[in-house]
Amino acid sequence: MTCFDRRDLGLLLLRVGTGGVLAAHGAQKLFGWFGGGGIEGTGQFMESVGFVPGKASATVAGLTEAGSGVLLALGLASPAAGAAAAGAMAGAAAVHTPNGFFAQSGGYEHPAFLGLTTTGLGIIGPGRISLDHALGHAVNRNWMVPAALAVTGAATALVVGARNKRVRQAAEDEAALPAS
Repeated sequence: MTCFDRRDLGLLLLRVGTGGVLAAHGAQKLFGWFGGGGIEGTGQFMESVGFVPGKASATVAGLTEAGSGVLLALGLASPAAGAAAAGAMAGAAAVHTPNGFFAQSGGYEHPAFLGLTTTGLGIIGPGRISLDHALGHAVNRNWMVPAALAVTGAATALVVGARNKRVRQAAEDEAALPAS
């Protein structure tokens, strides 16, 4: 019989809480649940903040948040789920960075916290109360942690870098317009 300890219970709480928050945010983007904009509204927002095309960006963000959230909550494919969620949160943080750190000012506090938490969960693993443990860690091997973080880091750098370039260019174009 397996005995669960405080670490396993703590990881379960972190995974379920963090995964639930991510899944809910993904559902907002995908389905318009919980006051979200759905693909259409989220797509329009994504375009307005430089993620083009908007609908595709909304779909990818929604699927990443919902999927990684569910996987983290279940404790399945923890390295990939944690890294994917962190990548999505890096994209969100890029949008909120001009507003400073704190969430009450529209800052990047919330996505940064979720990104760091999901990265930590991906690195440390899900604990024994998880599907990864039940399945013999078939999709939670040590080598998967750096691989997932490297792939996600590279993809995130490309996506956020392209978005930031579009935002800078739009600001330069607007500044070059004659005053009316």
